[in-house]
Amino acid sequence: MKDSRIGESLWYSWEGSGYVPGLNDSIVYCTETHVDVEHEVVRKALASCIQRDGVVFSLSQGFQAIDSGIVSHGWVGSFQGEIYQEICDETGKTLDGLQLSSVIPITIVEVPDLV
Repeated sequence: MKDSRIGESLWYSWEGSGYVPGLNDSIVYCTETHVDVEHEVVRKALASCIQRDGVVFSLSQGFQAIDSGIVSHGWVGSFQGEIYQEICDETGKTLDGLQLSSVIPITIVEVPDLV
């Protein structure tokens, strides 16, 4: 059973399309909305999520992974009501010119797979 920490459900593994990784052997996390990854609660929630997922062994290694990672802010949407998310611009256009709907802001943090 997961514990109920502040921000516990803030982060999840990215399973959409259109994000091009900038690191080799990385794991990508995201959250819906643009957040400041330097904010203590946000940072601790992400480090905790990284640890619980087994990417690192300790919370301090989780913070190191964030510091070694790549943070980006962008937008995602879906095509014709599908739940599958794809990276787009704020108007819903993908790089391929596809028009998406249900566009929301997103924060992506790509961390190196340290284990």
